Amino acid sequence: MVERAQANAPIQAIDIPNWCFSLPEDEYRACSPDHIAAGFTTALDGRRMSIHVAAAGKTLLVHHYVETVHRSDRLILKSVSEMFTPSGRTTIDTEWDLSVTVVDNRRCEFTNRLRSRATDDFLAYLAREGISFDQIRSQQQLWCTAHNTARTPSLAASIERAALINGILNK
Repeated sequence: MVERAQANAPIQAIDIPNWCFSLPEDEYRACSPDHIAAGFTTALDGRRMSIHVAAAGKTLLVHHYVETVHRSDRLILKSVSEMFTPSGRTTIDTEWDLSVTVVDNRRCEFTNRLRSRATDDFLAYLAREGISFDQIRSQQQLWCTAHNTARTPSLAASIERAALINGILNK
């Protein structure tokens, strides 16, 4: 799912990776009522990792987002995300793609794209639970779409604040 929102900041002041890996937990939580916690560490190979905890109904999601593309105007994070459901634990592949494009010399369009793919572990979990892939896919799409739609303007505003602070500090 893809959502877009405006960020009232010049593209030169935006640094999405810097924003992501310095986002205060309170600000992350303020972007969505589903957001529970956030933190930062590194993967075994030294790449930066952003850890996000969110609720999806009765399921707790723990994302271990590792940066795979990191430019000031774009950040792609990949995670083998853990899902803690009422009937057990499983995993799902998640990709979070954040980018900005120029609207004019004072504004950008923020794009927030979230993709998920079933892992073998997830497919085995569904088989054990007697749940069809199509049924769970439609449920997950509904939740992901609602979640992404609701949080995208708040994420854009957070990136905007960070860019404006960065612009003021770098003058």
